[in-house]
Amino acid sequence: MPDVKGPLARLRRWSTPTTPHLAVGVLIGLLGFGITVQVGQDEETDYSSVRGVELVELLKSIDAANERLAGQIDDLTATRNDLQNSTQRSAEAEQQARKRAEQLAILAGSAGASGPGVVVTIRDPEKAVSAGQLLDAIEELRDAGAEAIVINGTARVVAQTYFLDDEGSIRVGGREIKRPFVIEAIGDPDTMAEAVRFRGGLIDRIANVGGTATVTEKKKLTITALADVKSPEYAQPTS
Repeated sequence: MPDVKGPLARLRRWSTPTTPHLAVGVLIGLLGFGITVQVGQDEETDYSSVRGVELVELLKSIDAANERLAGQIDDLTATRNDLQNSTQRSAEAEQQARKRAEQLAILAGSAGASGPGVVVTIRDPEKAVSAGQLLDAIEELRDAGAEAIVINGTARVVAQTYFLDDEGSIRVGGREIKRPFVIEAIGDPDTMAEAVRFRGGLIDRIANVGGTATVTEKKKLTITALADVKSPEYAQPTS
């Protein structure tokens, strides 16, 4: 009798019980059941009166049927695998999109952030540090790779944030920032600290106007302040 274990051995369990997967699984099961029934019927049939030539033709017919069933099982298995791969790709794409959205939210200041960084403290007893000099300090940190910045724990600094001198204080994005100025920046601590300390950099410029600036590297900072979001008045998304 022909060996039907090959096609039957290809039947495997489904890893994800979705509707398309179950449908393909049922079809594979039915094909396997058909092979079993066919073999059972063949075993119960009395071939003692059948001629040798007829037996040969019968065996060929059974072999051909088994090959067709095996081919159908292979096709259904391939369909099952395609469905699993498609589901996995969709999940991976969704995960990447979510990760990208979280990154953009941090850069836009609409989400909190945590990570290693530095704390720069600027003391200005003579009130000689201007909004422009504070902005320069922020730009130096950005150039050194700062990914999230907040001043005095309340003013989140993003691309649209403006700096303005205002009667003895400085306004950052509409928020009044009083002295001393404490800048927290998340990024590579070594790189940002070096950017603040290098000769002619922030520390030297603040000293030139009678103030002091210090930088402290931190293994972890947590920024919870969010940027003030202003809806665009003129700019609209392109279609």
